[in-house]
Amino acid sequence: MSSSHSLLFLSLLTLSLYTTTSATTTTTLDVAAAVQTTLDLLNPTSFQQQADKILPQNTSSLKFTIHPRSSVHVSHNHHDYGSLTLARLARDSVRVNSIVTKLDLAISGTNKSEMKPDKSMMLKPEDLSTPITSGISQGSGEYFARVGLGTPPQLYYMVIDTGSDVNWLQCQPCNDCYQQTDPIFRPSASSSYNELTCSAQQCAALDITACRMNHCLYQVSYGDGSFTVGKLVTETVTFGRSGSVPKVALGCGNDNEGLFVGAAGLLALGGGTLSLPSQIKATSFSYCLVNRDSKTASTLDFNSAAPPNSVTAPLLRNPRIKTYLYVGLTGISVGGRPLSIPPSIFAVDDSGRGGAIVDSGTAVTRLQTQAYNALRDAFTKQARSLKPTTGFSLFDTCFDLSSLRRVAVPTVAFNFAGGKTLSLKPENYLIPVDSRGKFCLAFAPTDSPLSIIGNVQQQGTRVGYDLRKLIVSFTPHNC
Repeated sequence: MSSSHSLLFLSLLTLSLYTTTSATTTTTLDVAAAVQTTLDLLNPTSFQQQADKILPQNTSSLKFTIHPRSSVHVSHNHHDYGSLTLARLARDSVRVNSIVTKLDLAISGTNKSEMKPDKSMMLKPEDLSTPITSGISQGSGEYFARVGLGTPPQLYYMVIDTGSDVNWLQCQPCNDCYQQTDPIFRPSASSSYNELTCSAQQCAALDITACRMNHCLYQVSYGDGSFTVGKLVTETVTFGRSGSVPKVALGCGNDNEGLFVGAAGLLALGGGTLSLPSQIKATSFSYCLVNRDSKTASTLDFNSAAPPNSVTAPLLRNPRIKTYLYVGLTGISVGGRPLSIPPSIFAVDDSGRGGAIVDSGTAVTRLQTQAYNALRDAFTKQARSLKPTTGFSLFDTCFDLSSLRRVAVPTVAFNFAGGKTLSLKPENYLIPVDSRGKFCLAFAPTDSPLSIIGNVQQQGTRVGYDLRKLIVSFTPHNC
């Protein structure tokens, strides 16, 4: 081969290699199906209450059914999907602020606030809580578990929350209760109901507590001004047909207000001692969140093994706060290419700041500004074929897909310690914000050093927490 031919061959080979390595990896987004789902959600004729899912009887694991809020409680305050999305995002911002504030308080050492016992004192919400935030009281979290409480068991829809440690539900007599789907719990109807004394170990584990006539009183408030106040009790919790656990501590709230419309209370899945996994001594738990606009259901499982095809990552703990479930996130890839983000961005520092948590109650994944900018810039550069349009609420990267039925979009993936990668489905990161074909990149920047993997990115994936081996597992298509 002549030298000129050799140079030409090498040039073509170099060009071929460059083209191969720089090509964008894409996946297909079904635009038409996503838009149709938004139309169906707010169509009253399409709404049907979901029947309770029959769970297996002979199993070593304990199971609840999980329902998206839309299949349990449809808000009639919204006549279009755009206004519903705005309300959801407003609640989401409040949720994130609450998480960051709670973490900051824990790091500063002012998280624990115990009231002095006083026999003459009645715990009152106005003494302990900020006023309810107006304008966004459109309902509670996006996912409910169907939980059996009491003896005989009665079924209740309860918000599932990996960012909380105290289980609670509304109880009669109700001094102040919000609207819920199920009848309010009646302690007198349960033979297993038991009120805890002020000397009980569970009472001492509360962040805010008081004593009245030797009854342990609890109070939990949230960053949006929502609160629940009442007695700390124990009850039997029933997991469908898969079993029951007695003497689980939970708050029996007589004064409750805030963003919990539809649900009877809250099921806490955090890492604290009063959370449900801690109390039932679960070795693991997992959940799969179906699309929040769908009418289908999935399950919340305890003590079940992770599927063999799972993507795994380290489950990390922050010594400053037990509640949050941290994951060993090391980076993000767009179009098959890792972004230039220092791994330290996602690490917990010596002060307890930073890191990445997986949270079922946050909708939109929050990334430190540096990481978010890298993601946004890479995605928009590789998605030049998509028609850009104006932002929407906290989303600054949106596209007009109204003329398309299906479209190729760059892939997005989370990279975890150990070289593991979780590829997201396109509907996990490019979501409709109205019914007219406007889609936005479902990530948002945050000034906080804490990153949060939200439930939009978790939808359709079974997320598991092995509490013994300290492993988080992600299993796509396992709802």
